[in-house]
Amino acid sequence: MDLNFLYNLPPQLSTFLLAMLPIGEARATIPLAVESFNLPLWQAFSFSVLGSYVPAVLIIYFIGPVSKWLRKHSQIMDKFFHWLFERTRKRFEHKYKVWGKIALMLFVAIPLPVTGVWTGSLAAWLFAIDKKSSLIYIGLGTFISGIIVSSLTLGIKNIFNLI
Repeated sequence: MDLNFLYNLPPQLSTFLLAMLPIGEARATIPLAVESFNLPLWQAFSFSVLGSYVPAVLIIYFIGPVSKWLRKHSQIMDKFFHWLFERTRKRFEHKYKVWGKIALMLFVAIPLPVTGVWTGSLAAWLFAIDKKSSLIYIGLGTFISGIIVSSLTLGIKNIFNLI
């Protein structure tokens, strides 16, 4: 996918839109916004965290009806959603049994691959965590993740400035 058009948009909007993608979220867009878009850290943090949070609302409210419709009308989508839901259950189930809703926040807060807003939102839906609580805990996790990534970005940037 060609993302060069993002360089023609205001850097804040580019950061916000890129943060909505499942692969990078804030863990990729904060360093990108600081280094490539030359945004101040507070703007990189703000637009990345807000952009990362948007999919949570969409997933929690719409994954049920959308997946149900797609599974009914497409055998490929049925297989895909079966795989996705089973994978997410396996990754999250034990954590949720031990930690409850705090596990959701921690799962989203850890800025590593296969954790984050997208997977956390899917897990919240799969485990029937009420929507309001899900959005609160996912929001807190997104904020914490943003702080972690911002700290790492600032630290690494300062190390390279010393060299």
